[in-house]
Amino acid sequence: MPQTLEKTTKKLRQFNKVCEILDRYERNPAKLIPILQLVQDEYRYLPEEVLTYIATSLSLPPAKVYGVATFYAHFALEPKGKYVIRLCDGTACHVKKSIPILEALRERLGLTDKVRTTPDMLFTVETVSCLGACGLAPVMVINDDVHGQMTPEHAVALIDEIAAKEGKK
Repeated sequence: MPQTLEKTTKKLRQFNKVCEILDRYERNPAKLIPILQLVQDEYRYLPEEVLTYIATSLSLPPAKVYGVATFYAHFALEPKGKYVIRLCDGTACHVKKSIPILEALRERLGLTDKVRTTPDMLFTVETVSCLGACGLAPVMVINDDVHGQMTPEHAVALIDEIAAKEGKK
């Protein structure tokens, strides 16, 4: 029973924050994208039950809210790690060998093309089509920090620094 109460309390807190965000935008359906951005900032992804709640609160069909959330690559429907690593695989980065960097990151973190987040929720590794920094190719972004002219060794060293800072090996 205590676990059920804890889960219920957690869910209520979750929806309280969503209500604050909806109220900030006066529950205006035209503000769906900024609402989704703030909800994602809060939870680091868009939980399905929250999307349904947002749709109901904005009097929108859930399919429309889901459609917006899945149309834009910025939105995530799965939880992401504390550190989101985006590796550019645009033409310039690909030509300058972004794939060996991706392989080194995945090997270091024990990830695959299907499992993109570490079990401890510390790291998520993603590829993106273009980060718009071709002059720095190959480019990797960790949260908001841009790292240019990346190598597999340097990428792994950055991960090791973060892991050490977080008290992980």
